[in-house]
Amino acid sequence: MRADARKNREHLLAVAGTTISEQGVDVSLRDIARRADVGLATLLRHFPTREALLDALLHTSFDELTAKASALETSGSPDDALVSWLRDCVAWTTEYRGAVVLMAAAIEDTESALHASCVTLRAAGARLLTRAQSAGKARTDIDGTDLFALVEALAWLGDQRSLAPRADHLFDVVASAILTRPS
Repeated sequence: MRADARKNREHLLAVAGTTISEQGVDVSLRDIARRADVGLATLLRHFPTREALLDALLHTSFDELTAKASALETSGSPDDALVSWLRDCVAWTTEYRGAVVLMAAAIEDTESALHASCVTLRAAGARLLTRAQSAGKARTDIDGTDLFALVEALAWLGDQRSLAPRADHLFDVVASAILTRPS
């Protein structure tokens, strides 16, 4: 990619990130282009669909959360690792308002531009859950799909302005429900 094209792409991603953080994932692509001071055709040349734009925007974060899960697999206690990753994942999903709805849909849609990233992220969380379960630190009647659904539910809470003040408390309730208590 030419240097000027790369610069334009990075600028579009930066503006899209800010705009989506402020207005949510349903913001008009035309509004993003306008804020980036480019025409809609320029935005669409770089990102032909909303999902393609979101995938490019979210890809780095997905990679970072997946890498964090890999690092946590070999460090710290299994229960602390699971809760740490879960907290980071939920916090990240609330950064882009409404992204969790797209993630939930993309996990089931193999044609979605977000599908591969979501599947990789879910697998990373599942490995942490399995490690905690093997150590007797997490309940065994849930799996990676359930864990991903809980991330989605907790992120949804953060997206609801009236419930956002309760999100941390409810995170703690859910985390304690995932973990087993010593007898």
